[in-house]
Amino acid sequence: MRLTEISYGSAQPVDGYGPGFFRIAGRVLEGPVLVTPWDAGPWGGYGDTAAPLSLAGRIDVLFLGTGAEIAHAPAEFRAALEEAGIGIEVMNSPAACRTYNVLLSEGRRIALALLPV
Repeated sequence: MRLTEISYGSAQPVDGYGPGFFRIAGRVLEGPVLVTPWDAGPWGGYGDTAAPLSLAGRIDVLFLGTGAEIAHAPAEFRAALEEAGIGIEVMNSPAACRTYNVLLSEGRRIALALLPV
């Protein structure tokens, strides 16, 4: 079996996570976070649609990590993103991190909004 190391270039991969924090490109961020290929920082949770909406035209899909368990995104949150032309994929945060990293390595136009586990 041949193993190949993944290179993300200057992109912001998820390196790890734990109770209440995420490690993004070597930086530890506590609480909910919004991650794009070019930046990562705090996110205000479901009540903060402004941050994800500011990505309209720059991303095609937002992966929403709902914490340790999968949960539905609030209807208003989903509707606002879809109206702006941003697809939303909901999954638990660990799965969202893995999916984001795989698609990030492929150069896809994606972002990640995470609630802590």
